[in-house]
Amino acid sequence: MSARLARAQFLALPMVLLLQGPARAEFSVCNQSLDVLNVAIGYEEDGEFQTEGWWSVGANRCAEVIRKPLASRYVYVYAEDVFGQPVTAGSIPSCIGTRRFLIRGTKQCWLRGYKQADFLEVDTREQERWTLFLRND
Repeated sequence: MSARLARAQFLALPMVLLLQGPARAEFSVCNQSLDVLNVAIGYEEDGEFQTEGWWSVGANRCAEVIRKPLASRYVYVYAEDVFGQPVTAGSIPSCIGTRRFLIRGTKQCWLRGYKQADFLEVDTREQERWTLFLRND
């Protein structure tokens, strides 16, 4: 991993919308680096942990990765550069696929044909909307 990517810092802030009408709950990832990032997320759905990906997020762009009410306080994020090098410094192991994926469960990634990756835990503080900013310093 390059020294620049190793210094990636993460900033998460609740997003407040001042629009008329009902607010839409969501989780967004914004890329404040100079590189395209591929993003995967993990969350609990129907009592089981699952991971989902990929969203390609260009430099200085955002992607809405969850477009429904946040059902859990914690969302897990894994991001890598276009060379497949991890950008997030997480510690929660789970499975990722090489192409678009939705994987239920976290056990035996290799035996099921997936790769294991360490996801970053993001505490949304039970907010309706949350944005995670990925940036390099």
